[in-house]
This record gives sequence, structure tokens and C-alpha cells, in this order.
Amino acid sequence: MALSVVAGCVASVAPARAQRERLTPDEYDYVYKTWPNVQKTSTGIRYLIEEPGKGRLAQPGDMVSVLYTGRLLDGTKFDENWNPAHAFHFRLDRGQVIEGWDQILQYMRVGERRLVIIPAELAYGDRGQEPKIPRDAVLVFDMKLIAAVPPPPE
Repeated sequence: MALSVVAGCVASVAPARAQRERLTPDEYDYVYKTWPNVQKTSTGIRYLIEEPGKGRLAQPGDMVSVLYTGRLLDGTKFDENWNPAHAFHFRLDRGQVIEGWDQILQYMRVGERRLVIIPAELAYGDRGQEPKIPRDAVLVFDMKLIAAVPPPPE
């Protein structure tokens, strides 16, 4: 299953506005009990840097290549792709994936691996993606950015 994973922020990107807490109290408690050192973006995405990257920061419009495992908060795996020869490719910040991916990848450097926890509102929201992703599901990704190629000059 190819992810239709679907917005962004770093120095050169328009800053995202701070939002209300997007996790329910139970989800919040679970996240901080399971990953006590997790960091949070201004839009509510939680992450842990598992392996720092040494390449350039991904930028809006870049063609990015990502390896990943996607799980529900309870650990149920719904998708996975760790084959570099068949990495998931898409144009960053163009609405081709979930909003949480478009946001978090703009904080990542090529070669970086992160655990990323995306609130339902920045994933598939109240529609879900049945049968694998239920409505209002918080998604947990182990993801690695393996390439970020700028678009050709106009």
C-alpha cells in the first residue's frame, strides 16, 4: 500500500501557528509514558531523533525519498517500506501526503531517522483510511529521510 501520507516549518519556511493540544488526555499520557523524552513541534507533532542526519534540510518543493514503518498508537503496523531501491517518493509540501509528514520532514536532514507521533488531525482525521487506519487515529512512524532533491531551476 503506497501511503497517501498529507503542510511546514524551519528557518526558511513560514512558521506554523501554535495550536491547542491535539492528543486526548489518554493519548497524551500514553505518549509521555512510552516516550518520556519526546519533543513537540508548535503544531503538536511529537518526535525523537534516533539518528541525526548530516545532509541538507528538506525544503518545500524538494522531491524527497523516505523509508518508514507506520503504526497505530497501540503498536499495530499498517504500512512499511524499508527498501531503499523502492523508497516512497513525493514532492514535499504539495499536499501529496498527510499534513504531519509535510510538516515534520521540513525539520529533517538527509540521513536523519526519527520516531514521529502525528495527531489524528494532521493525519487522516475523522475519516481514517479503513480498513487499516481507523477514524481519529494517532499515527506513529519510524521514518528516515534518505534524499531531498531540489526542483530544477526554472
